Amino acid sequence: MVSSITNLAAVLVLAPFLLGVINKTKALVAGRTGPPLLQVYFDLAKLLRKGFVVSSTTTWVFLAGPVLSVVAPVVAALLLPLGGRPALLSFTGDMILFVGVFALARFFVASAAMDTGSPFEGMGAAREVTFSALAEPALLFGMLALTRMSGSLTLTGMFDLGASAAWQKASASIILILASWFILLLAENARVPFDDPTTHLELTMIHEVMVLDHAGPAFGFIVYGAALKLTVFAALLVMLVIPSRPDSGALALATFVSGLVGVGVVVGLVESSMARLRLVRVPQLLVTATLLAGFAVVLVLR
Repeated sequence: MVSSITNLAAVLVLAPFLLGVINKTKALVAGRTGPPLLQVYFDLAKLLRKGFVVSSTTTWVFLAGPVLSVVAPVVAALLLPLGGRPALLSFTGDMILFVGVFALARFFVASAAMDTGSPFEGMGAAREVTFSALAEPALLFGMLALTRMSGSLTLTGMFDLGASAAWQKASASIILILASWFILLLAENARVPFDDPTTHLELTMIHEVMVLDHAGPAFGFIVYGAALKLTVFAALLVMLVIPSRPDSGALALATFVSGLVGVGVVVGLVESSMARLRLVRVPQLLVTATLLAGFAVVLVLR
């Protein structure tokens, strides 16, 4: 229990650091010094000290979006066996809750954007919901394949691939899931090639356009929630790549954190080596991710 709480605390604290790793990697590839690794922490501290103005035409939904964007990944992290340790919250079928909390957060963030009455933000909300409908099947198919491999209906048992010898029996399926979920990580977290978190081009923004009216602490919650969501999706990949469970709690945590940093470096390299896709190409890549996870299911069922 102590190790599980420690690993969860590490995820909550290191989430902004993962964004710093991505930004630093992109800067180094471009031949720049770039911002310090702790820059996101400084930005969050500045945002939390600021005030913000709320339009009189908005309702409670406008502030529910930032709150749910943080609560959802925290609940999702509670369901994961981080660092090879049992999840703090585990029950049969908990993978459905894992997918559901992110869907709930997405609903409220999109609703908060529409609550402003801005057609521009409504356009971004429509894009976000459309693309997420294409992305969620990839996550569910991947979990279905892992359920078949492990024989468990809980996330803790599902990711205990070392005990079930899944890498020896179904390594091809795991590789397909890794490829599918990496595409999903980029899509769900508004990264290149699906979106560019640094862009301000009105006709191509997806996630950022939904939060243009948020400022101060509300926007700080959104930034932290985005960092935490990225860390949770990166944890899914790390748990697949490193299925073994080290005996030492300190070694388990160090291995897990190193894996998260490695995912951040890979994301930075991907964003440095390719441009954002045209919007009409985004559904094609999301369907590809679903097909990869679907093929993984077929392989484990044959």
